[in-house]
Amino acid sequence: MRIFIGIDLDPEVRARITRFIEGVQGFAPEARWVRPESLHITLKFIGEQSLEQVDAVAERLRRFEASGFEIGISGCGFFPTAKAPRVFWIGINAGPQLAGLAESIDKAVAELGIPVEDHAYSPHLTLARGARKSSGSPKWRSGDAPNRAFVELQKRLHGISDFDFGTMMVGEFILYQSQLSPGGSKYTKLQSFPLRCS
Repeated sequence: MRIFIGIDLDPEVRARITRFIEGVQGFAPEARWVRPESLHITLKFIGEQSLEQVDAVAERLRRFEASGFEIGISGCGFFPTAKAPRVFWIGINAGPQLAGLAESIDKAVAELGIPVEDHAYSPHLTLARGARKSSGSPKWRSGDAPNRAFVELQKRLHGISDFDFGTMMVGEFILYQSQLSPGGSKYTKLQSFPLRCS
């Protein structure tokens, strides 16, 4: 079973992002746009695991403790760079709590033999990928080059500064199953884990 740990979006924030996608996706029709209902904030991608290991991860997360916090969703950009865009994203503004939560979860599941991350946590929401096999990684990769799928979108976004999709409270995190399909990944919530009220 392919799994990851993430945060679901507040319905109001998701609705604002959905309206934004509907307004701009026509400027990048060749890009692969994420379905709005699939949007989430990834905290830790784990990957393929046995059912026993999935149960062990869930059990470890049930013992995890942290406090809830507020985040803002605003801004947008391209990974790895605007000149060689592979991914179109919107930003997540949070204090140290979000990165701290991701790091703590990373350490917690590492106790089960799951490798720790080798790069700093970079929270964002992927809206579109510019190539059929394009990764969502923010890192530069060999072969990254100007991408015509995003040219018109970049022109339309230039000069617009107001990309504010609202704020939301993070009161839980979720263990998801990810199922790959030709129409895009399908995410199923396996279990949610509440955070303490601040």
